[in-house]
Amino acid sequence: MEFTLIDGKTKFQFPVKPEELMISRSKGYETINMLEHGEFDFAQGEKVKEITFSSFFPKEYDASYCMYEKDFPDPRVAMNMLNTFLVSKKPLRFIITNTGVNVPVYLISHNTTFRGGESGDIYFDITLRTWRDSKVEKVGSAASGSKSGSRTDLKKSSKTYTVKSGDSLSKIAKLELGSSSKWNEIYKLNTKIIGSDPNRIKPGQKLVMP
Repeated sequence: MEFTLIDGKTKFQFPVKPEELMISRSKGYETINMLEHGEFDFAQGEKVKEITFSSFFPKEYDASYCMYEKDFPDPRVAMNMLNTFLVSKKPLRFIITNTGVNVPVYLISHNTTFRGGESGDIYFDITLRTWRDSKVEKVGSAASGSKSGSRTDLKKSSKTYTVKSGDSLSKIAKLELGSSSKWNEIYKLNTKIIGSDPNRIKPGQKLVMP
């Protein structure tokens, strides 16, 4: 099991495997206090995960606990590399082999400890936070699949009725509007088509309905 941070073409492998690693997961929430009812929590989605572990950079290679010997890093050089990752504004990739951990992260903190009697060794605690891209859709964008510049026609299209033999306005009003007494509403919309006499409608006429 190898612990590795990758920054572009730069690959940094921790020489000593941590004894344990902790991944912190939590959900965001907002608490609102309502008078006479007390507090209520409202979920706001998953928070960013935090990954923490501790290990050390040994001054001398020891096969009993060191993961590799080739290109074994000097402790000070290794700490400088972590400092470079810390100030970087680009996410890194954190990989633990033989596990499902392969995620983009930011290195947000590391603490250094020097212990008496272990000259040259540098101990550290490190904290990573998983990174995710923020995708904000622009207002007015063509994300819905419509062509750029096109507008949705929100105007309701008018309904029409074609007059049949034996029809009258009261009959049409009863059939289409649910009440024969609404014949006058149809007549007002179609006066130019029907003429001065609302009782003289002709088959084939297309009447606009209210």
